[in-house]
Amino acid sequence: MTHLYRILALCSLFVPATQAIADEPPNILIIFTDDQGYSDLQCYGNQKNKTPRLDQLAEEGTRFTSFYSQTVCGPSRSALLTGRQPIRSKGWGMPASEITFAELIRKAGYQTACIGKWDVSNRKAILDRMPNAQGFDYYFGTLGANDGGRVTFHENNTQAGTTQDMGSLTTLYTDKAIDYLKERRDPEKPFVLYVAHTMMHTIIDASEKFRGKSAGGLYGDVVEEFDYETGRLLDTLDELKLRNNTLVIYTSDNGPWNQKKYTGKKKGHPQGSIFWGEAGPLRNGKGSPYEGGYRLPCIARWPNKISAGRVSDAIFATIDFLPTFANLAGFDVPQDRRIDGIDQTDLLLGKRNTGRDAFYFHDAGVRQGNWKFLKADAHFYGYAVENDRPEVDELYDLRTDLSEQTNLAEKHPERVAELKNLLRKMEGSDKLLPKDNQR
Repeated sequence: MTHLYRILALCSLFVPATQAIADEPPNILIIFTDDQGYSDLQCYGNQKNKTPRLDQLAEEGTRFTSFYSQTVCGPSRSALLTGRQPIRSKGWGMPASEITFAELIRKAGYQTACIGKWDVSNRKAILDRMPNAQGFDYYFGTLGANDGGRVTFHENNTQAGTTQDMGSLTTLYTDKAIDYLKERRDPEKPFVLYVAHTMMHTIIDASEKFRGKSAGGLYGDVVEEFDYETGRLLDTLDELKLRNNTLVIYTSDNGPWNQKKYTGKKKGHPQGSIFWGEAGPLRNGKGSPYEGGYRLPCIARWPNKISAGRVSDAIFATIDFLPTFANLAGFDVPQDRRIDGIDQTDLLLGKRNTGRDAFYFHDAGVRQGNWKFLKADAHFYGYAVENDRPEVDELYDLRTDLSEQTNLAEKHPERVAELKNLLRKMEGSDKLLPKDNQR
């Protein structure tokens, strides 16, 4: 079978082509949830929610424990799609001029599909910023969130109905993904399927089959239904004999919406609910620059390529997907703009145990190695304000203080100065390429 992945992009726009690492480049399935906590799954320490299929996925692949998305949903999606920090890719307002991994991988002979929450066209039907114009051959889903308890679907560029049944969405998106694999894709070409679920974003709900069945309340019901539906999707890969040549990546967009101040006040948070997702040992949640806002579960499986049962604490991030896919699929990374992601192929394949040297927290701080710096006026989105937080520089050693409780800034002023300088560099010109960001 001859693939088009060897075709080169225009030399004026891209660096020399990357050689695919295998004779047959892998299919890629990205399963992306919304507002899910770091510790919502049993394999990440949860004691209430039953998540056998995702736990099994972790046993069959590698589970990452220092994986970063972003702290809110639109910026998280633009970062994943472009390999660029949201200060450059613009989050909810991602312009049509941004280049997504779907656009690039399609030039390499892949077919591309997106199902679920898009959230980078200002939640509007702006055609040149919708999935079909951003590299996806097929799209079904919602352009924004479900905050009002109602969503409108689009199939490609055409409206395709509305619903107020939030408990139907996880099954609906899974059905659409399975239909794509069975009926829509060309079996002679590799594919990328990006499934971006609406759950567990408020307003949460589960179907009748799962509602009231978990030990974790309504949120636990939603987690367990998502686990079940993900199992259906993985079983479809097996049924179609796609398992061995499909890279499966599961992760989420940002931390849990777990601020007590919203209890019973915002739609979707019923009276008496205290927390949605669980951040486990991590501080704060969605909207925060603390670990609970950015650090998410991530599991990657590719049989006979990615080690089974491995746990990695290497720093890895959604912004790394684009350059990693470039290596795996054999396409070119843009050089006319700053790409913040790095190629993590060797980390995935177990050829290297280390990942990123540093990660940037939007308008707030930076992590390098085990050290994390937050500046005194670190940015918090409204979901995650800490009213009792003193406005001082903060420095934490995540190796010994994962919960970010002991501020070491006064004890290590030289480290604070180094990280402030690194932060300035990472916030620098859009035209600069990242350097010294791998270890």
